[in-house]
Amino acid sequence: MPRLSVWMIRAALLDFGVGVTLGALLLWNKGLPFAGAIWRLLPMHLELVLFGWILQLALGVAFWILPRFTGAARFGSVRWAWIGFGLLQAGIVAVALGSLGSDTLIALGRLFEVGGSAAFAALLYPRIKPFGSA
Repeated sequence: MPRLSVWMIRAALLDFGVGVTLGALLLWNKGLPFAGAIWRLLPMHLELVLFGWILQLALGVAFWILPRFTGAARFGSVRWAWIGFGLLQAGIVAVALGSLGSDTLIALGRLFEVGGSAAFAALLYPRIKPFGSA
């Protein structure tokens, strides 16, 4: 498994752990109310689970699994993939923290997420081919 996939999957697991912890607190508060303000953490929980866990895990596995059809190295331009990973993770953290009250941080984070996702799409798109047309 390439080092980038390892880092992306580890980051996805970390985001998943924090997101699930926040979700557990929200559910606990729903059953036995202890703090009404805790519902402000719902957008952070959603961001970490949807983008931090699901998207990042899918991209990390896709980078590892999808074949490379040209004569170049198996994993292609790793530099762009690392940039995409950095932008995506920075965007996830920015949106999660911005959900506590900063619209500017949310907008910046969304731009980072789109940039990171675009970097991965550009890298992975050429690897997708119909079966038998290598």
